[in-house]
Amino acid sequence: MRKIEFFSLKNEIQLLKNEIGQEIMKVLESGKFIMDTNVREFENLICQYFGVKHSVSVNSGTDALVISLRASGIKPGDEVITTPFTFFATVEAIGIIGATPVFVDIDEETFNINPDLIESKITEKTKAILPVHLFGLPCNMQKIMDIAKKYGLIVIEDNAQSFGAEVKINGEFKKAGSIGDAGAFSFFPTKNLGAYGDGGIIITNNSKIFDVASMLKNHGSKVKYYNEILGYNSRLDEIQAAILKTKLKYVDKFNASRIEIANRYSQLLQDFPNHIKVPKFDSGIYKHVFHQYSIRVLDGLRDEFREFLKNNGIDTFVYYPYPIHQLPLYKHLDLKLPVTEKISKEIVSLPMYHLMDLENVDYIVEKIKDWVCTLSKYGSYNR
Repeated sequence: MRKIEFFSLKNEIQLLKNEIGQEIMKVLESGKFIMDTNVREFENLICQYFGVKHSVSVNSGTDALVISLRASGIKPGDEVITTPFTFFATVEAIGIIGATPVFVDIDEETFNINPDLIESKITEKTKAILPVHLFGLPCNMQKIMDIAKKYGLIVIEDNAQSFGAEVKINGEFKKAGSIGDAGAFSFFPTKNLGAYGDGGIIITNNSKIFDVASMLKNHGSKVKYYNEILGYNSRLDEIQAAILKTKLKYVDKFNASRIEIANRYSQLLQDFPNHIKVPKFDSGIYKHVFHQYSIRVLDGLRDEFREFLKNNGIDTFVYYPYPIHQLPLYKHLDLKLPVTEKISKEIVSLPMYHLMDLENVDYIVEKIKDWVCTLSKYGSYNR
């Protein structure tokens, strides 16, 4: 039986191991491991890639969020509007600095925050919107930026899952993460641009955010031993910067690979709309880079579906089984967010990583067809 992993870096490492190995050896030979040449070069390359003025590398995507919020002036007691359908770090960052997350339900097709529901959640305490570009698909940033401008709100983009994604703003495509006041990125190894360890970065065109973030990442200091504010030890190390600097040259190629894989999935899975819903988005507005390929399995059959694929050697994963507003920290809010709650029971992600063999996609789809045939309604499905 074929075994298909949910995620693998084997093909990437095979492609880049010599080039990355040489870069790592240069770092080892230099004896300089913290905040040196590779970090500076990588930050400059990120600015060029996104067309922004400033970038601040940090040690994780979580710190990128925390530091972005603080550097943007968000304080204890402020309210930050965000999505309940995301990795916990998004909301955790808001709580860590003493601010209050305000949850807005998601759109049923994109899984992103529904911008049409944001205005009803704005109060005098609202200071920011924190949209999450989930699974590689940007939010509707045109509507979000228009709302932010109307109410004078900060926008911090959580771009942990959407490196290289684009969205149309005022008739022009812009890279996700470069549109709001700041963009926060994760370089966790599974990301579209991933380190071989932890890492993150903040991008911004705001010089004040840049200055404060640069201090916060390094114990609140601009000058060594002269600490002006309480900060963090949040530095991207030289080895990870060298790896990321190398991989950045290939990220568009890797994203193109993910898009090809996703298109193959969608083309082959479109025959089962009564049981499976594939990702849908307007390609005239959004460039989706498919950090995950997430489908919906309907009629309460997700667990059965996953078990069938598991028995056929195919790994799947659920992002996210527990809406944030239903976690112990926020249950007291007693919120009803019906779309999020519905999607969390249906969503499942299929194997997806750049350079994945398309034959594996075909095998997965064949097994999904077999699963559909086991359902009484489709018992006579003609393959």
